[in-house]
Formats: sequence, structure tokens, C-alpha cells
Amino acid sequence: MRVRIAAIATAALTGAAVSAFADDAEKKECGSSTYEIVECQKVELAQLDKRLNAAYQRALKEAQSDKQRDQLRKAQRLWIQYRDANCEYYELYEGTIARIYGGVCMLDLTRTRAEELERAIEQ
Repeated sequence: MRVRIAAIATAALTGAAVSAFADDAEKKECGSSTYEIVECQKVELAQLDKRLNAAYQRALKEAQSDKQRDQLRKAQRLWIQYRDANCEYYELYEGTIARIYGGVCMLDLTRTRAEELERAIEQ
């Protein structure tokens, strides 16, 4: 009975993670295996990293003072530490689904930070 409940719970979590990733990936076709999903996440994360780095570099250039520029550098370093530590938490779940959870975390936080810096530049 416990094995059956565990199997059902695992299937539900897998479906939820795949669904969440599909929403995050803007309905990209990423396959159905863990490997395919993780590889798709890597591609999207590389694109988001480029977007984030471009926004960060532009924000540094447009900083109104050296003090503001230094504070942005400090904040970005701390943000990277937070993102990495936070997403590692999800990667420590049991099973291969943890890789997907960690990837979704990285995508969500990186996208959010890029958007935040882009808004700051527009102000």
C-alpha cells in the first residue's frame, strides 16, 4: 500500500513539475524525460543568463554614482549566492525530479532578477 501511494505521489509531483516547467518555458516542447527537460532548462537558462548579464552591465553603466555602482555590485554578488543556495535546496529532494525542481528555481529567480534590473534601467 505504501509503495502504491509513493508511486502515485511521485507521478503527481512529476506531472506538476513538468507542467510548471512547461508554463515557465513559454510552452516550449522540451520532451518528457528528465534528461530532455533538464537539457531544455539548460538552454533557456543560458538565454536568461545573457539577458541578466546585459541588464546588469547596462545598470552598472547607468548608475548615478560610484556608490550606487558599488552597491549594485554588492547586491548582485549576494543575489547570486542566494539564488544558488536557494535552488540547491530544491535539488536535494529525492529522485531525478529534483533536477527539474532545481532548474525551475534557477529559471524563475534568474528571470525575475533580469526583469528587476530591466525595470531599474527604465526608471
